Amino acid sequence: MIWIWCHRADTSSTRSDRLAGVLSSHKWTGIAAVQALRSGDARERARSIQVAQDALDAAKAVALSELQISRDHELDGASTLNAWVRNELRLNAGQAAVLARNVTALDELPRVAEVAAAGRISAAHVRVFVDGLAHVGVGKMREFEDVFVEVALAHDPGELFETVKHLKDVVQPEELDDAWEKGMDKEDFQVDAVPDGWHVNGFLNTTTGAKLKQVLDSVSAPRDAEDTRTGSQRRVQGLDDLLTSILGSGLPSDKGVKPHLSVFVDAETLQAAAHHVQQTTEQPAHVSDLMPQVEPATLAGHGAIGPNLLMYFACVSDFTAFLVKANGDAQAQILNAGRECYQPNQLQRRSVIARQNGVCASPRCHHTHLEIHHVVWWSLGGTTDLDLLIGLCSRCHHLLHRGRLHIAGNAADGFTFTTRTGRPLKRRRRTDYHRAA
Repeated sequence: MIWIWCHRADTSSTRSDRLAGVLSSHKWTGIAAVQALRSGDARERARSIQVAQDALDAAKAVALSELQISRDHELDGASTLNAWVRNELRLNAGQAAVLARNVTALDELPRVAEVAAAGRISAAHVRVFVDGLAHVGVGKMREFEDVFVEVALAHDPGELFETVKHLKDVVQPEELDDAWEKGMDKEDFQVDAVPDGWHVNGFLNTTTGAKLKQVLDSVSAPRDAEDTRTGSQRRVQGLDDLLTSILGSGLPSDKGVKPHLSVFVDAETLQAAAHHVQQTTEQPAHVSDLMPQVEPATLAGHGAIGPNLLMYFACVSDFTAFLVKANGDAQAQILNAGRECYQPNQLQRRSVIARQNGVCASPRCHHTHLEIHHVVWWSLGGTTDLDLLIGLCSRCHHLLHRGRLHIAGNAADGFTFTTRTGRPLKRRRRTDYHRAA
C-alpha cells in the first residue's frame, strides 16, 4: 500500500508540524518517566515506562511518516522506508508498516493524537482507530471520537475494538449478512493424521461455529473449584467424552455396524505388547526386554500405533476375532466369515473392513467410512462371497457407479483398479493388509 500525504491541503500548517507540536507539549512525560526509572516502587516504574513507550511509539510513527514523504531514507542508502527501518531500527517490515499507518489516525482524529502523544493510549489502541477509519468511515469516527477515546483510556485494545465494531454493525448492518455469506463460501473442516496425533484445521460458518462453540463451552466447563486443568485440556477431554458417547449410541447404525474406531492387530503383536507393557508398568525401575519385532498394530485412518496405546485400546474396547492366513504376497484372507444373500451380514462387513485395515480400497484414497460393494454386481449375477466384496468410501463408490472407476479381480488374487479408459491405478500402500485390497 502506498500512502500519499502531500496532496492534503492544510492552510494553517503541515500535518507533521501539528503533530510535532502535540508531541512537544507532552515532552515532560518522557522526562518524568526516565526520572521514575531511578526511584519509586516497581509498580510506578512499570506504569511510567509504559507511558513513555506509548508516547515514543506515537513520536516514532510521525518520524517514519516524515521519512516516507521526504524520502530521506535514501540518504542512508536505503531504497525504501522498510529497508531503512530494518537496517537502522532493527524492526521488521510489518512493524514499520503498522507505525506508519497509525499516523492516519493521528492526523484525522486530533483527540486521539493528543492522548497518544501523552502516552495515555498504546500503539495497539491507535491501530484500532486506523481500522475504524478504514471500515466505519472518517465521519462516524469523528462523531464518536470522544466516546472511543474514553473507552481507550479505560480499557485494553480488545475492548476498544469491540466498541468500534459495534458502531460498524449498527451503521452498516448489510455487511453482517455479507460476512455470513462469505463465511458459507469458506467452509472447510479437515482432520489429518500426523505422526503424533491428529491435526484439526478448518473454517466454520456463523451458525455451525456457534453450535460448536456452545457444545465445547458446555462439555469443557470446570467440574468444581478444584479442577486445575487448563482450558485447552478441558476442551479436549470434553470433546473426547462427547465423541465416545456418540460412537457408543448417538449415531444411527450403518446397516448393522455402528460407527466405531477400529484397531487392527495380529494375535502375536497383542501378546507381545501385553507382556512388554506389563513389565514397564509393574516394574518401572526394571530395564524391561525390548519389544519384539512384530507387525505393529494399526489405528484405522491414522497408521501404526505403539504398544502402550494398543493396550489402552485393549482396556476400553470390544474385540472381534478373525482367523487369518498369510499367503505370501497375496492379501491375508479372512476365512471364516461365511456367505449370505444380497446384503452382507455384520460379520462379512467387519471382515471386509478388517481385510482393508479400515481404509477405502481405491488406490491413493484414505477415507475410512466404507460402503460394501459387490465386485461382480448383484444385478449381473454376482454373489455375496467374501472374496468378491470390497469396501469403498462413498465418493469412490459413486465414481464406480458413474463409470469413472472400474474394479476387477477378487480378494484372493488381488483387485485391479482402472479408469474409464482402461488406465491402471496403482496403489502406494505396501503393508501386508493392503497388498491386494
